[in-house]
Parts: sequence; structure tokens; C-alpha cells
Amino acid sequence: MYINGIGTAGYPLTGYTARKTGRSTESGTVGFLETEEKAAQGKAADQDEKAFEMVGPNAPQEVKDAWMEAAKEVNANGMGIRGNGMMSHISQMMVQRLNKQLKGETVNFDILGNTVESAIQATKKALYDLEHPVVYTPRSIEVQQARIKEGEFYRAFLKRLEQL
Repeated sequence: MYINGIGTAGYPLTGYTARKTGRSTESGTVGFLETEEKAAQGKAADQDEKAFEMVGPNAPQEVKDAWMEAAKEVNANGMGIRGNGMMSHISQMMVQRLNKQLKGETVNFDILGNTVESAIQATKKALYDLEHPVVYTPRSIEVQQARIKEGEFYRAFLKRLEQL
């Protein structure tokens, strides 16, 4: 017998779960996990678009398309924004944006610019800064993994930009 008295010996729980599983597959409805997965993909796409708007509000549509394709491929975006809207770490694109703010620019936070070439230059700078940190800073495993994903995103984005 369990501590709280529920689930006493002699009651087979496997029959109930097996019957319940059988019923859910027979009904033909969309499963909970499939629905959750689709919702998560929608949230991630929304976050990818918000991330793009933070650094490239004046960029051409083809740059935005390249950003969205790279984000979908890598399952990460250049700002480190997760599907839940939280930032995993301070990304290099965010550093570029903050540097503009520190220099007194309070209106124009456009990092990618308004051409494909300017987006390529900004992405190359972000990738270089990511791979060549100025100062060593100890990081948690989660942040290290997020930075690896950030690098993968920049490479995928850069590859698409160079094909334009």
C-alpha cells in the first residue's frame, strides 16, 4: 500500500492505461503533444520575427526571409530570444545594439542596415566578436550552449545572405 492509501496492491493499473491509450488513438484526434509542438513552433516564429525587428527594421524583405529561414533551420535566432520570449544570453547582435545606445543613438537601433551588404557586414562582425571575445568570462553550460547555437545561426544566416 502507498503512504496515502491510494493504489493498494491488487489493482492492476496497466489495464486502465492500455485502454485509455487505445481509445485516444482510435478517436483520430490530434494529440496533446502534437498540438503543443505546433504552438511552440508558432511562438518560436513570433520570437524570431520580434528578434529581427530589434536589429533590422529597415532591412529588405530578402534579408528578413534569410533571417527567418536560418532561425527555422538552426532553431535559434541572432538575439538569443527563446520561444517563451526570454533571452538565453546577451547575443553579439544585442551587444552591437547596446553599443549604439551607449554612443548616444536613442532612435536608430538598426544593426542590419537597409541593404544585403550591410546585413552581411553586421553578421560577420557579430560572428567574429562571438568567436574572439575581448575578455574571458566564465559561463554556465546553458550560456555556452546558447552561444554555440548563436554561432550556428550567424553562419546559416550569412550563408543565405551571400547567396542573394
